Amino acid sequence: MRVLLVEDDHPVAESLRRGLGRYGFEVEWVTDGRSALEAGPCDLVLLDLGLPDTDGLDVCRELRSRGDVPIIVISARSEEIDRVVGLELGADDYVSKPFGMREVIARIRAVLRRSAQRAATDRPAPAAALPDRLTIDHRARRVLVDGAEVVLAPKEYDLLTFLCAEPGRLFSREQIMEAVWNTTWFGATRTLDVHVGALRRKFSGVLSVETVRGVGFRLLAAA
Repeated sequence: MRVLLVEDDHPVAESLRRGLGRYGFEVEWVTDGRSALEAGPCDLVLLDLGLPDTDGLDVCRELRSRGDVPIIVISARSEEIDRVVGLELGADDYVSKPFGMREVIARIRAVLRRSAQRAATDRPAPAAALPDRLTIDHRARRVLVDGAEVVLAPKEYDLLTFLCAEPGRLFSREQIMEAVWNTTWFGATRTLDVHVGALRRKFSGVLSVETVRGVGFRLLAAA
């Protein structure tokens, strides 16, 4: 697994390189935005925002325009507006400095799991699994039914594409909360149920999200 580390703070970068290496990651380290944009293919990007030659947010935007490589922003900018802008520009997660290595590894694993689920939805689904009426545009994060866009909140889209990755598979609440919300499920929560309810309303007659009491949910084409 190859990680592109974009960080101009040498002590921070060296710490990350050593830590990632212990977990089996191959790290390419660059110290500025230009080098980041000229780097070769990688499986994940760890991106600092405070770069010497350009704003890291511009690098994030450009990397996202080139493809779907997962991007985790690691920055001393901890203001909410910076996190929001970074995520809106295409970052998959945001870690504020100072941080612990175990937190970074956990974030990387969660982002890679979500990325794998999204990639799985790019494969054509069996005709009996998902209806032909449904189209998912992963690059634009849009979902269409009969050619008309269904307006979804960000987490509604994430939940739908996660379930659509394996139609008919039963996912536990724990699996869904970790993949979609990047959090551990410790008990009853209305968040997941509210989002499932929204998908049922918006895709009535097209998709069915079945509840398996005490376990979780599965998505199927509507009967």
